[in-house]
Amino acid sequence: MNDDHVGKLRALAGLATPMALRVAVTLGLPDRLRGTPATAEQLATEQRLSPIALDLLLAHLTALDVLERTGSGYRTTEFGAALCTDADNGLANFLHFNLAGGRADLAFTELLHSVTTGEAAYTRKHGQDFWADLAEQPRLRESFDRQMTHRFREQVPRIVAGYDWGRFDHLVDVGGGVGTLLAAILTAHPGLRGHLVDLEPTAAVADRIFREQGLGDRAVASAGSFFDPLPPGAQAYLLCDILHDWDDEHAHRILARCVAAVPADGRILVIEPVGGRKANTEFELAMLVIFGGRERTLDEFRALGSAHGLALDAVTDLTEQRCLLEFRVN
Repeated sequence: MNDDHVGKLRALAGLATPMALRVAVTLGLPDRLRGTPATAEQLATEQRLSPIALDLLLAHLTALDVLERTGSGYRTTEFGAALCTDADNGLANFLHFNLAGGRADLAFTELLHSVTTGEAAYTRKHGQDFWADLAEQPRLRESFDRQMTHRFREQVPRIVAGYDWGRFDHLVDVGGGVGTLLAAILTAHPGLRGHLVDLEPTAAVADRIFREQGLGDRAVASAGSFFDPLPPGAQAYLLCDILHDWDDEHAHRILARCVAAVPADGRILVIEPVGGRKANTEFELAMLVIFGGRERTLDEFRALGSAHGLALDAVTDLTEQRCLLEFRVN
């Protein structure tokens, strides 16, 4: 037996560290201990926690260099400060149990269910699907919108530069979130008009962002679902990180709405990771357990489109994570 292999596998499989980090963020410890040290007893009193158990958690966070011991108690290190809510890196959202990212990741405890059935584990873990959770809990919806903004922020310039958006005069961003990508595309192409469709209150935030960026005369945001009829007649319909959130049945329904709205000479544009080309295996598992979706291969995208009379005309690698697939009406 190779002891190095055993040690590496044990480290990969261990849950103590990832759960300790998530509990620390959920309790707000990196924020609370930044600058002002506190003992386990003080923190336990403030938050009504077990002082003995909390001290064990703090000790492990210290071993991870997230915290350090001082004469006055524990304090957040420079390394640990990346977990603070104002670090503007998306980590706190991703780890916090009561925000969209952290809550979604808890579905991994039911991965066996997904592998057995092919279904999302989120519903089994939380009693209803991810989207129903967001609809019922505004805090989850807001945190999800922030998470999407963080996830795209560094890639948006390359997405804008990597494709000839200026060939169109009217673009509908289907499920476009708070409008970060559409606003960037419109800013780069003054002759282009845009229409974003997403659920309330996300669409309301997008509308405000468009006005704040001086795009109110060329961009509109309306509340709606991509399972309902879409604004008709635009030259292009954009689905960015949408289809991989859904199984084939729902993906077909989304594409059908786009096909019903697009003119004969229009285009349907899909931006997301492609299986075997840009997909990350860890992220693929996340799509499965959270949504029951997956990163489809090019052949799977061709089959998906052909069922609606769409032909895959071109594939463009935009970033290290995402491709753009251009479909035309066949």
